[in-house]
Amino acid sequence: HDFMDPTSLVDLVGKGGLRFARRHRRLVASVVFGAVATGSLTLAYLARFEFESAAFVGWGFGQALVLLIFIRLGVNYFFRLGISRWRFAGTHDFVRLLGATTVGSGLFLALTWGFAWLPSVPRSVILLEWVFSAYATGGVWVMYRLVYEFFLVRQATDRRRVLVVGAGEAGQLLVHQMLRSRMGYVPVAIVDDDPFKWRTLVHGIEVVGATKDIGAIARACAADEIVIGIPSAGTEDLRRIVESCESVSLPMKILPGIDEVLRGQASLNQIREIQVEDLLGRDPVRLELPELAQAMDGTTVLVTGAAGSIGSELARQIAVNSPRCLVLYDQAETPLYFLELELRELAPRVDIVPVVASITDADAFERVIDRYHPKMVFHAAAYKHVPMMEHNPRSAARTNVVGTHIVGSLAAAGGAQTVVLVSTDKSVAPSNIMGATKQVAERVILSLQARYPDTAFGAVRFGNVLGSNGSVIPLFRKQLERGEPLTVTHEDATRYFMTIPEAAQLILKASLLRSFQGHVAMLDMGEPVRILDLARDLIRLSGQPFRLGKNVIVTGLRPGEKIHEELSAPDETVHETEERKVFLVETPAGFSDLPYELETALESANLTGVLDFLTAEFPDVVCPSEGLTVAEPGTLDPVELAHEASG
Repeated sequence: HDFMDPTSLVDLVGKGGLRFARRHRRLVASVVFGAVATGSLTLAYLARFEFESAAFVGWGFGQALVLLIFIRLGVNYFFRLGISRWRFAGTHDFVRLLGATTVGSGLFLALTWGFAWLPSVPRSVILLEWVFSAYATGGVWVMYRLVYEFFLVRQATDRRRVLVVGAGEAGQLLVHQMLRSRMGYVPVAIVDDDPFKWRTLVHGIEVVGATKDIGAIARACAADEIVIGIPSAGTEDLRRIVESCESVSLPMKILPGIDEVLRGQASLNQIREIQVEDLLGRDPVRLELPELAQAMDGTTVLVTGAAGSIGSELARQIAVNSPRCLVLYDQAETPLYFLELELRELAPRVDIVPVVASITDADAFERVIDRYHPKMVFHAAAYKHVPMMEHNPRSAARTNVVGTHIVGSLAAAGGAQTVVLVSTDKSVAPSNIMGATKQVAERVILSLQARYPDTAFGAVRFGNVLGSNGSVIPLFRKQLERGEPLTVTHEDATRYFMTIPEAAQLILKASLLRSFQGHVAMLDMGEPVRILDLARDLIRLSGQPFRLGKNVIVTGLRPGEKIHEELSAPDETVHETEERKVFLVETPAGFSDLPYELETALESANLTGVLDFLTAEFPDVVCPSEGLTVAEPGTLDPVELAHEASG
């Protein structure tokens, strides 16, 4: 046989010893405690008699040693030191160790000086033995932990040298777990902006400098990865750290959630990749919805477009609030099937009803209303891709306008108490067909309020939704995966952004507002974000330097595309509500008054009449020649479609 590698032999012996120690914890602990007592007493006598062993070795020493071992084993058993997990020894364990050694030494002193038939032991020896025993036992624990962690880390197949950002509570917890985990993280340095922490050690790892020097520090310590352990860091702090890391092209991860840190739950399992959503310039809005469960208790709720990004998140948040029945209405069979499976597991007590049908099929929708009688209807179904709808105005008008009228009127006629339309900021002063049809959809929903006063109608308007189908972030990520440059239509183009959970919370919260009926609601979305800044952040997060014209290309605005979007028009008034982050938009007079021709076209589902109205109402958006035609197959430019997100 070939000779075994010495390193492998050490690993094998070490792992075998650790396994034996873990399997026979009490036995090993007793042997260790006995050995510590023997060594401590011997060392104490040697120190007392100036290392002249002949002065004390004899029958009396042997009797004293046996007595001490029995005392130590008994007292340590009483203090439960034998079943302590030495690998996790902490402050409380060392306090118990101090108590056990003190009690043991006190008993040893009392017995050896209180009974004449027992050997007399000098008090200085007892004092020295007490000190040596405490230090030696603690040293054994620490040594066991170091050996265990050494072999544990060696088991990791992919060990990565990590530069940790943050020397606070979360940072020290991360370093602590990295040193004790087999996940392969090896902390090599820490950076923190507090100068009082520089040149200090956290679990043996030095705090070497400030975050502005991350690039140079990462190169100096040959780091493979950067982990940000500052869960309280705001978007500006994160953006600054990301910019500092741009020169080293290293992957970056973050520990999210200050709540978990305060509960002592910060762990390696929570580390995730930094998302571009973390750098949007505002903290996510979290709306409290304690009254939602009460509003939905025992009711039937219907969500159109349930298989889409917004619709599916709406369905999840509704399902966990325990309605009696949740109807999922969508024409996309496969995603609807998987959503049904997810919700049945998430809310097993809720009756989940999937319906595969189109909102433009009035007969199908009416049958669903007549059978389930939903009390709340959330209308998220729509065609929303701007470039695609520019080539398909008939489909946009049929779904976004006619479909909205079908949903609103039939739901109200069937006894629905609330009907909520999911709208978009592109409905404000629309410059494209999708925006025009969504504005008309808002007008249609609000116009139904007068016809059905017992139903609360309203619309919810928000900007681009991160992570939704066709939005900018998934598009950019696909381009990065394919090694393509990111495409931005204009250097100054800005958009309002929100996350999918924020959008769903806004829709649900708006439906519960007392003043929502007959209005349009919107969320406080902070300042608009430049698309070019998003591209720059995503490039940096991928570990590449930002190079405009090389890995980010400006393609130019497309027909119907704006440089800036708005959440409300100049002739609209925005009012505060009882919810601090939610506002109501007061539309101008006549906004919800539909012309007779449009009402007639909607009642008869006359698509031609709807397109004629769109052409007359938005002459700069819908051309007469386009209003009655559908783009021929093959006319959609794939490059244009790839740019949809920044539109």
